[in-house]
Amino acid sequence: MEFKELITTEANPNIPELAPGDSVKVHAKIVEGEKERTQIFQGVVIKVKKALDGGNFTVRRVAYGIGVERTFPFRSPRVEKVEVLRHGKVRRARLFYMRGLSTKAARLKERRPVQTENKD
Repeated sequence: MEFKELITTEANPNIPELAPGDSVKVHAKIVEGEKERTQIFQGVVIKVKKALDGGNFTVRRVAYGIGVERTFPFRSPRVEKVEVLRHGKVRRARLFYMRGLSTKAARLKERRPVQTENKD
């Protein structure tokens, strides 16, 4: 029996294709006792891991001068939706170097969409 056959979870359709450097807003369900609310975590995707169990992605932000990172599984039912705000231009798959940068130095340039040439 294969490991893939043991996993029966479905992929979350509310999570689009993500890449390192993307600025995203993650809407996650938080359960506190009997209450349930939605918490928004906005930051930059520093890691995307693809694996047999569905994989995960890590989002980093700086809140009040302290870096905060959260990892969200792609197949998690607790992730309501993910909004991609902008696509950052990066040349690495893992952006762990951003941990050592200040807030202003950690800004990324925006990736331009690919233009197709029209030959008339």
